[in-house]
This record gives sequence, C-alpha cells and structure tokens, in this order.
Amino acid sequence: MERFAVKSAPSRNRSKTALYVTPQDRVTEFGSELHEDGGKLFCTSCNVVLNHVRKSAINDHLKSKTHTKRKAEFEEQNVRKKQRTLTASLQCNSAAQTEKSGVIQDFVKMCLEANIPLEKADHPSVRAFLSRHVKNGSSIPKSEQLRKAYLPDGHDNENQLINTEDR
Repeated sequence: MERFAVKSAPSRNRSKTALYVTPQDRVTEFGSELHEDGGKLFCTSCNVVLNHVRKSAINDHLKSKTHTKRKAEFEEQNVRKKQRTLTASLQCNSAAQTEKSGVIQDFVKMCLEANIPLEKADHPSVRAFLSRHVKNGSSIPKSEQLRKAYLPDGHDNENQLINTEDR
C-alpha cells in the first residue's frame, strides 16, 4: 500500500519577504533615490514612506508615474528637503535654540550677580533695550518664567561653586 500512497508536495510556507533587510540596506542598494530616518525608508523626491522589506514594492514605486513626475519637480528645485520622522525632529537641537537658552541663563546670572531683581526685566524700557541691542534679547521671558524655569539652574550652579570654593 505504501507504493500507492500519494505524497503531498513539500510545504511552501516560506515567505517571500526579506526578513533581515534594513532600511539602510535599501538606501545603499538604490542610492540617492531613497533615504532612511528613524528606521523608516523614505522616497527622497516624493516624501512618502516605503515598505523596505519588499523590494518589489520599492521597484513599483520607482517606476510609477507619480514618482517620475515628482522626481522631475524635485530636480528642478534648488532646495533639497528630506522628510524626517517626528522623533528625529524633536530631538534636533538647533543652534538658535541653544543660543537662546544661553542668552537667558547669562541674563539671569547677570541679574543675580548685580543684585538686580528679576521683576526689572518686565519694565517696558528694559524690554525695548533688550530687543534692540541684544542678540536674541527679545526672547528673554517675563520675570515669572525666569524665576520658575531658569533661576533653579543658576541657583544650583552657584551652590556648586560655593561648595567647591569651601574645599
């Protein structure tokens, strides 16, 4: 009876997806057409997220009419914009943000060292002077926010200085 038994074909449960391919691998494979950010694969000219696991999905997108149209528009533009993920955008600290924080901390430190009450920063003439003559001076917040957000940092730094000088 074994001779007549029908054997089933070997099971083909294998998926046709590349399980160990990363978005960065696809970027190296396809060149400047794509870029990776935050574990996602983006089409540079279309600014859409692509499935990096299936190569056929990427090829289909690159051959599509919308991609060729957007690619032509993208190449005409002088500015090269790349879409980023939200987390990458929020983590990015620009030079202006860092400089603004430094200006505010220096202002609070100057007021503390000169025994100037922080309420004086709310006076209209002080505000006008800061916005006219100090770079990022208009970004200095009102005295209430200076006390809540920036005074503890200055206070902690002063305590550390006092402790190191005592030793």
